[in-house]
Amino acid sequence: MEMTKSVQQWTNPFYLSQFHFAYKRLVLPVFLVALLVTPSTQALTVAALSDSFWAVSCYVALTLVIYHYLALVVKKDNALTRLYHYSRNYQVLFAALLGALPGCGGAIVVTTQFVSGRIGFGAIVAVLTATMGDAAFLLLASEPITGLGVVALGVVVGTLSGLTVNYFHADDFLRPNQPEKAVCDISCQKTSEGLTQVQQHAINLQGTFWQWMIVPGAVVALLGSFQVDINQWLGLGEERIEWLGALLAIVCMLLWALTKELQDYQSTVAEDDKKAGSHPMQKAAQDTNFVSAWVIMAFLAFELFNHFSGINLTESLAGWGLWMPLVGLAVGMLPGCGPQILVTGLYLSGAVPLSAQLANAISNDGDALFPAIAMAPKAALIATIYSSIPAFLVGYGYLLLFE
Repeated sequence: MEMTKSVQQWTNPFYLSQFHFAYKRLVLPVFLVALLVTPSTQALTVAALSDSFWAVSCYVALTLVIYHYLALVVKKDNALTRLYHYSRNYQVLFAALLGALPGCGGAIVVTTQFVSGRIGFGAIVAVLTATMGDAAFLLLASEPITGLGVVALGVVVGTLSGLTVNYFHADDFLRPNQPEKAVCDISCQKTSEGLTQVQQHAINLQGTFWQWMIVPGAVVALLGSFQVDINQWLGLGEERIEWLGALLAIVCMLLWALTKELQDYQSTVAEDDKKAGSHPMQKAAQDTNFVSAWVIMAFLAFELFNHFSGINLTESLAGWGLWMPLVGLAVGMLPGCGPQILVTGLYLSGAVPLSAQLANAISNDGDALFPAIAMAPKAALIATIYSSIPAFLVGYGYLLLFE
């Protein structure tokens, strides 16, 4: 009986429950298939999907696997973690370093520790200023030198911002009176929710997919970076590797679509929750597909706009040069990593300048803002406003000096 029910769910992901449309994320892979079979959009869709998979997703997956394995090592108790908790100024430096780590994990940890009274308000400002969220994976994978520069800049700006806040505010500034158990309940409740069989199968398949694809994908991505004609090198027909990349990108989006239901803004723009004990490859797979989804949307939006409007978006936005850092800053103040990945995708496409990317990187708080809003809304609001000040200075400083 249970097997029959499971088969019915897998064969009918659009099942109706009181006219409720399930798995709304499926709109994306369905839309991608529609673009692929439409003659007028087929070529640009294949190119965009292939680039997003081979040039971005494979590099991001490799970076994430390394990151999650390293995270297993640094989570252990040691002298550094003890110094982090007992020195007010070292808290700021370590918080900035945690925030600079790609992804939102470090920033979320610091946020929950502020609410529980373990660290001060300066540390939370430092981590929210330094973090770039999941957009860092995309930038590091696509432009490693630029990505490392932005990460290093985030550490410096985050540290200076945190120390400045320490000078003006006490550690308990805007800290809510909340028991530590309640803090844990709020920050962990998402990961404790049960998954449907469809979602669990899709999550497991994501891990299996990238377990098999991580090595060949990295090889193809590396060859592409050196401008090697992979079709000729492998003896394939014209555009075979491009079509393979496009189809694999759609497979990724299909699995991603079935792992989570959209309920609100947070579930739309935040990365999927992962079990604490999951294998690093499993965590990397889920994060990779989340980043890939937003990259695909950014790349396709850019290409489709150029195709149907006849307007070169890069040239059009060039006239907005003076306003672009402010636009990047404004998007950065939105909670969640999704909008920030869009900005980075547009930067990589050449649509927005580096000054806008820098302003966005400094101002954005990634998914860390969600637990902050839930546990300490006043502190979250003020910390976000504080992080926008150095973002404005860095963005416009770079614009005036180098652009």
